[in-house]
Amino acid sequence: MAKKSAIEKNNRRKRLVAKYAARRTALLETANNRDLPIEERFQARLELARLPRNSAGVRVRNRCGVTGRPRGYHRKFAMSRVSLRELASDGMIPGVVKSSW
Repeated sequence: MAKKSAIEKNNRRKRLVAKYAARRTALLETANNRDLPIEERFQARLELARLPRNSAGVRVRNRCGVTGRPRGYHRKFAMSRVSLRELASDGMIPGVVKSSW
C-alpha cells in the first residue's frame, strides 16, 4: 500500500489539471500559432509560466486504483500488475482468464 500522502498529492494534481485544462490549452494554442506576432506569443508563454506547475498533465502519476502502487501500471485496467494478477486469479475481473499451455 502506498503512502496516503503520495496518493492524496497525486489526487490534488489531478484536480488542478482538470481545473486549468481549458486555460492551458488556449494559451498553448496561442503560443504555438506561428501566424500571430511574436509579442503576443511571448505573452502567452509568460501566462503559461504563471500557472501552477502541478496543473500540467505530465506531473500526474498513474497509480493503481486498488493499492496506490506507482509502478507496473496497466492502463486498460487502471491497476498495478500485482493487483491485476490477484483479482484475475480470483475471477473478479470479467473476461480475463489465466492462460496455461
